[in-house]
Amino acid sequence: MRTTFKVAMLITLAVLGAAPARAHHSAAGFDNTKVKEITGTIKEFQFKNPHSWIQVMVEDEKGQQTEWSVEWGSPNNLGRQGIRPSTFPPGAKVTIRLNPMENGGPAGGFVGAKFPDGKTIGRWE
Repeated sequence: MRTTFKVAMLITLAVLGAAPARAHHSAAGFDNTKVKEITGTIKEFQFKNPHSWIQVMVEDEKGQQTEWSVEWGSPNNLGRQGIRPSTFPPGAKVTIRLNPMENGGPAGGFVGAKFPDGKTIGRWE
């Protein structure tokens, strides 16, 4: 009986712990029904845990610069796909497709990227 109780408690804790983990790793703030394209210059590629971020400076039609933050996967996961810190070098021009923020802010979830030489990364149809 005591072993059954311990097993039940472990299962309960695992289930309760899974919900916050799932929420943390969700893309709840992104509108996954839309894909937006931004073109600009890479400011920084933050190849860090738990999520990598690409900072892109985008110039609007009035010449104003806006910094966009693009969330991507963990360095471990990206590394298995051949992505390295040098994949998005500062100063490089890039067009990025992303799932935009639902609130319209200058951020989103990474979908794909294309460099001027035609090289693509991620989903680029």
